[in-house]
Amino acid sequence: MKQLTIQKAAAQFGVGEALIEPLGEGLIHRTYKINFPGNDVPIVLQCINQTNFPQPENIINNYRIISQYLKYQTHSLQVPEMVLTNTGKLFWIDEEGNFWRGTMFLNNTYTPSSLSDEKEARLVAGSFAGFTLSLAGLNAEQLEKTIPDFHNLSFRFQQFETAIKKASIQRLLKSTHVIAELRQRRFLVDFYESIKTSGDYKTRVMHHDCKISNILFDKTTKQAICVVDLDTTMPGYYFSDVGDMIRTMACTVDENSTRWEDIDVRKRYYNSIVNGYMDLMQSSFTSEEKTYIHHAGLLLTYMQSLRFVTDFLNNDIYYKTDYPEQNLNRALNQLILLEKTEEFLQTEYHYNSFTS
Repeated sequence: MKQLTIQKAAAQFGVGEALIEPLGEGLIHRTYKINFPGNDVPIVLQCINQTNFPQPENIINNYRIISQYLKYQTHSLQVPEMVLTNTGKLFWIDEEGNFWRGTMFLNNTYTPSSLSDEKEARLVAGSFAGFTLSLAGLNAEQLEKTIPDFHNLSFRFQQFETAIKKASIQRLLKSTHVIAELRQRRFLVDFYESIKTSGDYKTRVMHHDCKISNILFDKTTKQAICVVDLDTTMPGYYFSDVGDMIRTMACTVDENSTRWEDIDVRKRYYNSIVNGYMDLMQSSFTSEEKTYIHHAGLLLTYMQSLRFVTDFLNNDIYYKTDYPEQNLNRALNQLILLEKTEEFLQTEYHYNSFTS
């Protein structure tokens, strides 16, 4: 993006010549730290990616609703305060139709790139649980679904089946094992359907992107003080946040690894995530949600394997790839993780509810 465009956008949120520097390593939006002369508190300026979020007004309005609600709650976590434009608006649209928004930069904070130990995993899990708990009094349906069907497992399975019907014979043959194993676990889709139709599972405000880089820590106390990146914060079910933390934080390798023999579940991390999350959510969860808490990791890992192989069958149109069969390898990676999670739960918890 041209520097002149960024400078013009920055000028909408402050006075004077702005000092601009890129911020973070986010893959979705373009983000900058902006310092204005005479202002001790920088702002975070962001150009919203409209390919991922075709209705940017929705994520901005959701942020407004959440931040206003949290102002009147007693809680330890915060979200960065919105910065209005010089004309009092929530965003600015440039000549090319790009949406720009601003939030306050929180000084004396840092974001770890990865977990250092299971203690930190528990802290992160508790932070996201605290975020949902602090919004318990907010009607989740007030928030727009910024990515419709994001964690809708039935929808993802339907996409998977449609992709199989349309895929080339070459890609189908390469995917045979993954397809068969995922179809064999169709019962997870049935379980998801029971969540939707049963009154035993609540709809809550869920973050839907629970990674450590979306938590800000205080440099002095090393405590989590802020949840960021609320773009996918919307109505969801109990399994979404804790399930994705299990999928991404409890695994020995990341989803791009092809070291199949190294893929496993880290027991201490798994337990720290679940316990850290349940420490806060225990009183809020229904009896059914507590009973099936260990389905959370299964559902999210299964869903991600479905999404990767679906994209492979569709000729890699969604996820960025670095080599021809990367999405298929990612799907296999997640399938192996799913199998390892099943084995872990049977051994650790005598948990055999894989057909419920």
